[in-house]
Parts: sequence; C-alpha cells; structure tokens
Amino acid sequence: MSDHELKQVIQAADRAITAEDFESLMDFYADDATLVVKPGLYATGKPQIQRAFVAIAAHFKNQMKVRQGEMKVIEGGDTALVIMETVLDTVDAEGADVSIVRRATYVFRKTDAGKWLCVIDNSYGTTLLDG
Repeated sequence: MSDHELKQVIQAADRAITAEDFESLMDFYADDATLVVKPGLYATGKPQIQRAFVAIAAHFKNQMKVRQGEMKVIEGGDTALVIMETVLDTVDAEGADVSIVRRATYVFRKTDAGKWLCVIDNSYGTTLLDG
C-alpha cells in the first residue's frame, strides 16, 4: 500500500519538518494528538508538539532532513496505522553526515471532511518496549 494517500500527507509533513515550518506542520495533527519526543517523554496537543519540534530541531543543530523508507498502511474505519521506516539525515557532533533509521508507527484519523490527521506520532516504533 505504498501508494496510499497517507504517503503524500507524510511526505508533506516531512518537508515542513525539514524546512522548520512548524506552524504549517501543525495542520497535519489532530488537536488532541500525542508526539513521542523520546522514550518516556510525550508532547500532547498542538502547542506542546510545536514546542517539541523546535527543541528537536535545536538538538540536531537545525540540520535535520526527514525522509521516508518503506511504508505499510493498515486501515480500519476512519483510523489508519502507518508502519514505516523514517530516516533522519543530520550531522554528528564532529560535523560528519549521519543517517538515523527508525521503524516508526503512526496513527491517523480521517475527519468528516476526509482529511487525515495524525493522532499518535511515534518515530521510535516498537523500540519503546526496549527501555
């Protein structure tokens, strides 16, 4: 299902993250969405999520580019589970290029108007079980 409409939604969100356009990025989230910032730390609601993305960008010295690897979408009613590889290209402390690959899980809900909104953004996927 790599041609699912959610692929384009996620690509647009990734472009907003890479451009650090966090205000526009909030259009992809439900008002009650939750972002896994890191294991054990969650941001809930658009204001917290936006602040978290600003902090994440600063953590990566404003040099992060987000892209997608393989993606699977499982739909049930107005809800979709997205399992995918998320790739974060950035630089390490010495300035060398590095790519971080995660097997992410996302939950989307379709609005009555037919728009998909992210309600759970978990770029760590099942590795949350490891710690």
